[in-house]
Amino acid sequence: MPDYNRPATVFWWSLVVVGAVCLGLAIADVVRLSPGDWLQVLAGVAVTMLAGIFPVRIASTKNSFSVGEIFIFLLLLIHGAAAAALAAAAEAALSSARTSKRWTSRLLSPALAGAVMYGVGTAVELALLRYGRAQVGVLMLVVMGAGLATFVLNTSMITLVPRLKRNERLRWADLFGVFGGVGIAYTASAALATLLYLTYRSYGPGVLVGLVPLMAMLLATLHFFFRQQEVDEAVRLAGAEAAERERELAARHVRELEASERRFHSAFTHASIGMALLAFDGSILQANPALRALLGRDEAALIKQRFQHLVLDEDRAALSEQLGLLDGHPDFEGFALELRCLHAHGSAVWVAAHCSFFSEPGASSPCLILQLQDITARRTAEAGLHHIAFHDALTGLPNRRRFHELLAQAVKGAHSPDRGAGASAAYAVMFLDFDRFKLINDSLGHNAGDEFLVQVSRRIAECLRPEDVVARLGGDEFAVLVNHLEHERDAVQLADRLMQALRQPFMVADTELMTSASVGITFSALGYANPEDVLRDADIAMYKAKAAGKARYALFDASLHTEVANRLRLEGDLRHAIDQGRLTLAYQPIFAIGQTLSDGPVVSGFEALVRWQHPKDGSISPADFLPIAEEAGLMVRLTDFVLHCACRQLREWQRSGPSGVDLTMNVNVSGHDLAHPALVARVTRALVESGVRAHQLCLELNENILMSRVEAALPALRELQHLGVGLAIDDFGTGHSSLSLLSTLPIDCLKIDRSFVIGLTEGSNNLAVVRSIVMLGAALNKGVVAEGIETAQELQLLQSMGCQQGQGFHLAHPMPASEVTAWLKTQRPHRPEQPLLPLFGESNRPAAAINAMVLH
Repeated sequence: MPDYNRPATVFWWSLVVVGAVCLGLAIADVVRLSPGDWLQVLAGVAVTMLAGIFPVRIASTKNSFSVGEIFIFLLLLIHGAAAAALAAAAEAALSSARTSKRWTSRLLSPALAGAVMYGVGTAVELALLRYGRAQVGVLMLVVMGAGLATFVLNTSMITLVPRLKRNERLRWADLFGVFGGVGIAYTASAALATLLYLTYRSYGPGVLVGLVPLMAMLLATLHFFFRQQEVDEAVRLAGAEAAERERELAARHVRELEASERRFHSAFTHASIGMALLAFDGSILQANPALRALLGRDEAALIKQRFQHLVLDEDRAALSEQLGLLDGHPDFEGFALELRCLHAHGSAVWVAAHCSFFSEPGASSPCLILQLQDITARRTAEAGLHHIAFHDALTGLPNRRRFHELLAQAVKGAHSPDRGAGASAAYAVMFLDFDRFKLINDSLGHNAGDEFLVQVSRRIAECLRPEDVVARLGGDEFAVLVNHLEHERDAVQLADRLMQALRQPFMVADTELMTSASVGITFSALGYANPEDVLRDADIAMYKAKAAGKARYALFDASLHTEVANRLRLEGDLRHAIDQGRLTLAYQPIFAIGQTLSDGPVVSGFEALVRWQHPKDGSISPADFLPIAEEAGLMVRLTDFVLHCACRQLREWQRSGPSGVDLTMNVNVSGHDLAHPALVARVTRALVESGVRAHQLCLELNENILMSRVEAALPALRELQHLGVGLAIDDFGTGHSSLSLLSTLPIDCLKIDRSFVIGLTEGSNNLAVVRSIVMLGAALNKGVVAEGIETAQELQLLQSMGCQQGQGFHLAHPMPASEVTAWLKTQRPHRPEQPLLPLFGESNRPAAAINAMVLH
């Protein structure tokens, strides 16, 4: 009951409860009747409900009453108030079920009807008991009064519910508004019921069996008769109203036509947009002031002028075609075009033109009405937005999106059979990337980098033909679309010209810059079907040029695509191999060769080398998969894997016997590891988890990588040295180490590159280089390790020069952990009487301090 307030709710429940009590009492009274009387009561209830299906509408009102009221009062006179209450409740339940979907109405109506009839019927019984039923006049008055009372009580109670919902009082108008029709009907029903009762009393119940069907037929006939009268009256009224409306509409139409004509001429004259009336051939019949101002012409210059002659040649054909469709086709709805009109001063004016049929009252023939709206500002803005969307904001060149569209046209044209005779549809695409652009940004700033890109774009454009297109794809990447290519050598010659032009110095931020570019080239002869593949292959060729040494061009071929696809496949497989722990380690022994021992050098440590056994491709060399790991960003995870495995294995060997107590472990780290902010924490965690002491671990750093990142890596290197971890420069002698930096870097060891050791002989240049490195290590108090010892002569020469440690195939090959474990049992412990120059210094930092660093 969401719309009921408290007073309405209390009143509703009160009526329902009183009605339920009265119906309960009525049922109890009826039950005490004889079976024959039960049948009469049930028949009366059934007839009452049946009569309720055919209500009779009160003439000239919206109210109606059910003839079932006659049988309710008849039951009251024959069987008393209880039978009448049950019949009234049944009739009300049927009526509310037909007219309302609310459960509150379906409960209230039968309860109220039963309660009212039970009360009124009881009063009638008491009155007849006192005055008797013999006097017909008294009987008639009492029953008619009961009918009137029933109407008043039912109407007032039903009307009071919505009044209470709105917090309003009951008004007498609510009662008297329907009294004239329904009140009289109730009173007449009571009188008719009295007459039937008198007949029943005089002639017995048999007479009702005949009268009831006749009455039912009569009432049904009245019901349908009144309904038909209502329909006929409605049709008559509708016809009269329709005729009246037709007359009013005709008169109004004439008035509206006159007013419309006046409004049109007023609107035509004072409109803010240009308007003109045209003949079907395009001749201007009338032009308003706004059109004359839009085109900068007076009325004399426009009248009789064909509108087509005021449109630029590029748009005239489209306009003439549309006008030709309108001529002689009155069913055509018109057209809308955006055109460029010629202003009297010679400038172009963009207009939105809308043209359709027009006919004035009294005109001999229809014409056309043309509306022109100035859209020059919008088209100018759209052109600006189009330029912004398809051009690079810095250089003004086409951007990637625009280049993609032009390339798509070229790809489509290469497959089109409709190109003109002698016209070449072949094309080439160049992908340019500058080799040291990042250095310009880092050293001179991004503004200088932007100025450099602007100058570069101009220089590239100067080398191209008018039909070629250069675009900036992003950053320092440019692409060139060479259209109408006659021979592939023409694209190669263009690449030579570009590279020659780009070698010339640039003046940027008062600084003379020399630069170079790597160029990848691909050709339409490869049969491309979509532009993405063209750019992809040109990009692949550019990376081939970079890998070949930069400052050059490379041509794409199918083998490059296979190589890149294979590289992508290996990258995915390597990622899974790291995740699933399918990589393995091999360990190459490092020997103390500086000690003179009768049984030869003794092992002092190992270098951990990562290995990958691919499930399909077999063993893959580290030289092949480590660059992939670098490019894919997997080096940090790979280094952590090697670091943890190597440290755990070293700890196992140290526990296995006396030969492994003083062993050390070397692990290579990459440039990504040096740049990683958590390098120290990662190393410390590996030490703590394995139980290896810090001075037993050495990290090998490539010379070139270290020198290129020395400033950024220096804080981490010093912290690692303070922790006790050894640091070695790997492949020493092949890079560009600065002697001043070597003296200050926290480095403990120099590893001589194998290229200087292999083939080492007396009097060779390499011998002098190696001797210099050994002397440099001794002077700087740093250990020296020779890599790649493959002959006894090389070992003897290194020992004679004082090289302390070495590794190579002559001494021992890399071995898996299981072989190393067995091999170590045959080796002597490394316990020199005189300590060597330190490979790296020991740390006295306790384990608790290392644990604290890991937690930090």
